[in-house]
Amino acid sequence: MDERVSSAIAHWGPRFTTNGVTVSDFERVTRGIDRWADWCASWSAVAAEHEALGRDALSGGRFLSAGGHLSRAAVYYHFAKFVFVEDLDQMREAHARAVVCLTDALPHLSPPGRRIEIGFEGATLAGVLRLPAGPGPHPAVLMLAGLDSTKEELRSTEETFLERGLATFSVDGPGQGEAEYDLPIRGEWSLPGEAMLDALGAEPDIDEARIAVWGVSLGGYYAPRVAAAAGDRVKACVALAGPYDFGDCWSGLPELTRQTFRVRSGAGSPQEAHRIASTLSMEGCAGAISAPLLIVFGRKDRLIPWRHAERLAATAGGEVETLMLEEGNHGCANVAPWHRPYTADWVAERLR
Repeated sequence: MDERVSSAIAHWGPRFTTNGVTVSDFERVTRGIDRWADWCASWSAVAAEHEALGRDALSGGRFLSAGGHLSRAAVYYHFAKFVFVEDLDQMREAHARAVVCLTDALPHLSPPGRRIEIGFEGATLAGVLRLPAGPGPHPAVLMLAGLDSTKEELRSTEETFLERGLATFSVDGPGQGEAEYDLPIRGEWSLPGEAMLDALGAEPDIDEARIAVWGVSLGGYYAPRVAAAAGDRVKACVALAGPYDFGDCWSGLPELTRQTFRVRSGAGSPQEAHRIASTLSMEGCAGAISAPLLIVFGRKDRLIPWRHAERLAATAGGEVETLMLEEGNHGCANVAPWHRPYTADWVAERLR
């Protein structure tokens, strides 16, 4: 088996099955892939099976089933493209299918979602707003994905907040998802964060005085950067598996991750990519975080060393709680029951 296929399975397997891929599909797809060049097509083929189920349900008026099938297809298409940067045309085609499937699923989810587009620096930041049951205005969580994740992957995490009466707003930022083709990854996130908070706060069903920000992986870096810049606009912050200084992690990252960062940062070489990665740092700005901060980390994270959690906890300016999971991998998807419900409870308590 191609070393890149082995690396993808070893580093991210639990993430796939926790975020919407069935165990049987994960096994049958990965069992049939020997070459990394076949990764995107193999996942896209199975995604198309689930999309067909969704289209059939739509045509038959079975809308709840349609929402489930199409949102699952979106996750499969997303994982077809997530770090597949060696063939950008193939990657972009899979990504387009992920976006279409999720968009078509949104009205039929429970609760439903609505696409929101934010004009930003001549480009568009696309997000999905979902409101919990009951009358508003609702407290809300701004949700930020990582280097290789997008809003299409966040539905299972959204559910934990929605069940507790919190709205969710999952957005693709610079270098992510729909914005990755026009806006490169950046270390400074005050402007993207401000644009997202402005768009969320302008929604009539959202209580602008009760907004939290949550992020995973590089999103676990972006979230505290937003909190540091936004001051009391953010009432709580969750950093899940985020680096304190991404440049410090560079040599230990999988080659697939380094290649993906190079492409999405617009770097012309591995050396330039490392230089840009070093600009993603909490040094000098963590002290500006005044909102309560929950840091969630896995001791067995093989991408971001767990001591980055300690650095953030030691330098953050406000109330800090660290949830260190001894068996947790990167993103702690392998131990989701040990942190996702607690995180949602923690945020809900602080937004009451």
